[in-house]
Amino acid sequence: MGSEVIIVPAIFGVFFGIIYLFISARNKERMALIEKGADASIFYSSKEKRVTPVWKVLILNLSLLLMGIGVGIFIAGILHLSVGVDEDIAYPGTIFLMAGIGLFTGFTMTKNLDK
Repeated sequence: MGSEVIIVPAIFGVFFGIIYLFISARNKERMALIEKGADASIFYSSKEKRVTPVWKVLILNLSLLLMGIGVGIFIAGILHLSVGVDEDIAYPGTIFLMAGIGLFTGFTMTKNLDK
């Protein structure tokens, strides 16, 4: 029971650490450029880029990930019941395989959205 209590704070700690490192590294980089005399306008793009909003990309990738997990569970059930593959092998294997395929499809679709 003790390990369940540690998992949730660990996940939040990892997310906080990633965000903190990203923001602090960006700040240090900008401060170094400003100290060398670079103009602040280099931080902003001068030409208008058509960029897909982040929320659309997140929804697309999350939906494809969840669909991949659902299809993986479905295929694992078929493998376990019809073919006779061991349950301990069928479920994790197909879930991870289909989730990976879903994420790869989302990456490819996101790349095509920006074009």
